[in-house]
Amino acid sequence: MALIKADFFSTSLMRTVTINAVVPVDKMVMPGQEVREKKPFKTLYLLHGIFGNYTDWVTGTNIHAWAQEKNLVVIMPSGDNKFYVDSDATGERYGEFIGKELVQVTRGLFHLSDKREDTYIAGLSMGGYGAIVNGLKYNEVFGCIAGLSSGFILDTILTSTNDGPLPTMKRSYFEVLFGNLDQLIGSDKDYKALLLSLKEKQAVIPMIYLACGTEDFLIAQNRDYRDFLTEHDVQVTYEEGPGGHEWNFWNTYIKKVLDWLPLETGAEGIHSGNVGIRKDN
Repeated sequence: MALIKADFFSTSLMRTVTINAVVPVDKMVMPGQEVREKKPFKTLYLLHGIFGNYTDWVTGTNIHAWAQEKNLVVIMPSGDNKFYVDSDATGERYGEFIGKELVQVTRGLFHLSDKREDTYIAGLSMGGYGAIVNGLKYNEVFGCIAGLSSGFILDTILTSTNDGPLPTMKRSYFEVLFGNLDQLIGSDKDYKALLLSLKEKQAVIPMIYLACGTEDFLIAQNRDYRDFLTEHDVQVTYEEGPGGHEWNFWNTYIKKVLDWLPLETGAEGIHSGNVGIRKDN
């Protein structure tokens, strides 16, 4: 498994950005195992939560080992507490960066499939919100969307004040990111409105996976969005399990996401943590 750190200039964000990429180009299989055909890789764009960065998923989960087993490239950018949305106030277009530019750049850097059915987006918390919103907004790019403990917090944003305990929870902060909050519902930052728009246009809707811990403070919001999708005849795979808003849960469920995605099956390969010949009992 190659873990690659890449810096490049983003026109959407007007600065140099850094990403981590897991690329299984150096996979060494066990003797007698079939060697993977040389073809473009399927790709997962994986978004972190608030206060995180491009290193979170590699340090917090086993995503690198599981990606190697699945022959999956995983691209991990930074969202900089900006909820992965386009901001008129700052000129930073994080949604465009995720849904267009990052895909184009990484397809140029790596041997990635350009097919919609091979391109996926997922995230946790703030990144879950970003994955759902941009996965629906750029539905022609992404074939599957997964959100873990997703930040479905539009109601919180709409009722926020400047007395919030953290700078990133103050109304003034949300106004910079989301614009006029009176116009938030029905906008391209509204995960329900985006879905209804696709339904109205009879556009293709990506496959959707949602999961949340039963002790997570966002459990009610995730159940609400599950019910919303079901009410509008959108197929969704929804799972709950023990856990809160923490890495033990996300490590468990990102593996479930990979099992849910239409990925290749294959051997994990030989590496420093797997050097023995496994025998079936």
